[in-house]
Amino acid sequence: MRSQAARILKAPLRQRALLQPASFSRSHSRFPGKNSRSTPGAKALRAAPTIPFFGAFFSSHKPEDSSGSMSYPDQRSEDQWRTVLNPEQFRILREKGTERAGTGEYDQHQPTKGVYNCAGCDAPLYTADHKFKSGCGWPAYFDSIPGAVKRHVDSTFGMKRTEIVCSNCGGHLGHVFEGEGYPTPTDERHCVNSVSLRFTEDQGSSGKPAEKSKA
Repeated sequence: MRSQAARILKAPLRQRALLQPASFSRSHSRFPGKNSRSTPGAKALRAAPTIPFFGAFFSSHKPEDSSGSMSYPDQRSEDQWRTVLNPEQFRILREKGTERAGTGEYDQHQPTKGVYNCAGCDAPLYTADHKFKSGCGWPAYFDSIPGAVKRHVDSTFGMKRTEIVCSNCGGHLGHVFEGEGYPTPTDERHCVNSVSLRFTEDQGSSGKPAEKSKA
């Protein structure tokens, strides 16, 4: 035992811990020194509860306006819409689809008077005076009847666009684009699907609701 203790004392400091018997280490740990004591700060950190709302507080995500979260005067269910719309109208008006460019009946349509109504609820949306030739492949309007159209942020396809919907039923019309340089009073282009519209020329430019025609 004495020889083992002598070897420990003679050995360099680095090796003493290795030569030290296990029983000595265990007994030494029963008497902790100053450095092994828990500090008040460490106790506070261990006792502090987690605060999950910090992540939400610093989050950059912001809610966006969505047509799905809005309520409209015409509250028909999807099943009810299916009974009054044909499959293509339902796809575009209720499922936010898009008709192929250059195929719509109102793309080249340029009347001198009349009203373009919502193909779903027949609410008046645009007058003939609003329409202009844009060459984009869809009917284009530089403005709408006041209060007839609502705008929402559309973030599909990895880009932000402004969707336009009928303010009476929420039916999808298309998108509105600004600052394209068209020689119009508003410098806006309401790019609308022909399928979303129904034209009546007996209303002039009054913007009054048209009599509902049978599809």
